[in-house]
Amino acid sequence: MKVIRNENLREEIYHQELDNGINLFYFPKKGFTKKYAIFTTNYGSTDNIFVPLGEREPVELPEGIAHFLEHKLFEEPDVDLFQKFSSQGAYVNAYTNFNQTSYLFYSTDNFYENLDLLVRFVQSPFLTDENVEKEKGIIAQEIQMYQDNPKWVVFFNTLKAMYHRHPVRTDIAGTVESIYRITKEDLETSYRTFYNPGNMVLFVVGDLDKDEVLKTVEKAGKEYPTTSDVVERIVQDEPDEILLKSIEERMMTSKPLFHIGVKDTELGQSGREAVKKDITTNIILDMLFTNSSEFYNELYSEGLVDSTFGAYFTGKKTYGHSLIAGQSDKPQEVYNRIMEMFGDPARYLTKEAFLRIKKKEIGGFLTGFNSIEFIANNLTDLYFQDFLLIDYLDVLNEIKFEDIINRFKSHFNEDRSVISIIWPEMESDNN
Repeated sequence: MKVIRNENLREEIYHQELDNGINLFYFPKKGFTKKYAIFTTNYGSTDNIFVPLGEREPVELPEGIAHFLEHKLFEEPDVDLFQKFSSQGAYVNAYTNFNQTSYLFYSTDNFYENLDLLVRFVQSPFLTDENVEKEKGIIAQEIQMYQDNPKWVVFFNTLKAMYHRHPVRTDIAGTVESIYRITKEDLETSYRTFYNPGNMVLFVVGDLDKDEVLKTVEKAGKEYPTTSDVVERIVQDEPDEILLKSIEERMMTSKPLFHIGVKDTELGQSGREAVKKDITTNIILDMLFTNSSEFYNELYSEGLVDSTFGAYFTGKKTYGHSLIAGQSDKPQEVYNRIMEMFGDPARYLTKEAFLRIKKKEIGGFLTGFNSIEFIANNLTDLYFQDFLLIDYLDVLNEIKFEDIINRFKSHFNEDRSVISIIWPEMESDNN
């Protein structure tokens, strides 16, 4: 296996592209008892329009199909996969987000047996008309459960306000209506296209024998078709402008919830450029909205926000946004104060605050290397941005105060800001 080393971090990672196209990475962590593997396809809820492998014309499949397929891959005709992993001393799980679907497990014992099982079950979907129909009712219940969750609704309402057409505005699981349109043939098309080895990556982290890791994956993955085809995704044009300035609803909640979204327009980056933008924006949000910031403490002392208040940025090639969230009896006043601050941030965006937050970020990143979950999940997420986690510290160290000021000016704009509010339901007038 090829070794990739970062001298500043003093960490190394081994890489091997298998004959069938799967990219395998092994990150050694000597002395760790827990071992972790995560097998991921570059396929999420936003990938509904694409050209299937072997075809020329694009198709548009129902919303929620990536999440639906994740559910179905755990079904085998004769084996309860959760019980099988458990009997081998492993915890197994999976998740689908906007951009990827991941299957993972961790264990202290029987790691190679569990790794073999992980690779084998992801390559062998068991789909029938009957089990697809049965799954629709299960996922419909899951969707309805989230639709009753105020924190989930306030988040997705923010995305619906920011985006006109981009599929990030739609719930990852789809809608009840969309999942009932999914067919076995749709799932087979998605699987054939997005679960091709060239679209997948496997990260293994722990105190292991790299040759045994490679041998296990090569043996378990030999049934995969040999292909490294690049998936052609169709992304609808999304305007820079927001769709709605505000969305408000009433639900069962003890206190009003709010999300303030700021839509990003600097899109299309990958690699170091994308990672630098991500780090820079999140440093700004920490400088302004964490409990150590002056602005946060002003709002807190006035009773406008509480300890739930916080912010983060997420950005991919085709979309990006900052989200500022919390609970407040006066969410509109919080929004107004933030917009006022956007117009004159000099008091809060100081070099002193930047150096303090940057130092904290460096410490947090280095501490993260004590967690194999942190390593594996961040390796995966950054890999699909054409970047390796072990180079992250280099980019973080390069960021200067001038980068903070320039990014603030280009991104934090009232014209591209929205607010989503969930108010408590009105008390009944029956008394």
